[in-house]
Amino acid sequence: MHHFFAEKAQISENEIRITGSDVNHIRNVLRIAPGEQVSVSDGDATSYRCEVVRVEEECVTAKIMWSQEADTELPCRIVLFQGLPKADKMELIIQKTIELGVSEIIPMATRRAVVKLDAKKAEAKKKRWNAIAESSAKQAKRAVIPEVKQVMDFDEAVRYASTMSRRFIPYERAEGMDETREAFRAIQPGDSIAVFIGPEGGFDEQEIRLAKDAGIMPITLGRRILRTETAGMAVLAVLMFQLESGSAV
Repeated sequence: MHHFFAEKAQISENEIRITGSDVNHIRNVLRIAPGEQVSVSDGDATSYRCEVVRVEEECVTAKIMWSQEADTELPCRIVLFQGLPKADKMELIIQKTIELGVSEIIPMATRRAVVKLDAKKAEAKKKRWNAIAESSAKQAKRAVIPEVKQVMDFDEAVRYASTMSRRFIPYERAEGMDETREAFRAIQPGDSIAVFIGPEGGFDEQEIRLAKDAGIMPITLGRRILRTETAGMAVLAVLMFQLESGSAV
């Protein structure tokens, strides 16, 4: 079943009016006809099962069959701080971490990042990345669309994460898998979690010192060196398993 998002102003007691770019997708790509069912989220806490009743040029109207509290979100807010990777790897990272339950993504300009974005390029990238985030949220039937924020430098990202209750930075020189397991076991529903991932060249020692001084915990992800596009997914997969199963890692 296809999944869409609608603003609360588009939702009445009995029907939902879908507008914008989704209309063309529904009419001309998916070719959804009256009588077919779709799911719609209000971008917050409610999911609706609907039957399409009218497909017009600028609006698709769907009758609400029933609604329920959305159950697709993790019980913790997880923010991924991702060092800017090369090529189109950021698009893959956005897609997969949204499938795994990330709440927000912060692109980071770090010392060893090869990619350098000026303000104009950064704004264009942000627009593209948020379009991918919306598409990924629809595919995963998320209740919300995670936002990809403006690019921050490492110092800004550390300050942004300062109020979060659990903060981790995977680092190839970190030791102690038992300590990493215990830190993950200590996570409770309602916690906010920051995960810092370096670019292809990793973090430099000055950035690691700054992170430690700010209370961000270096963790190990095992004996192998993971690519930047793999590391965040690995952390998210472990957290998703723990938080959805209620089991210790």
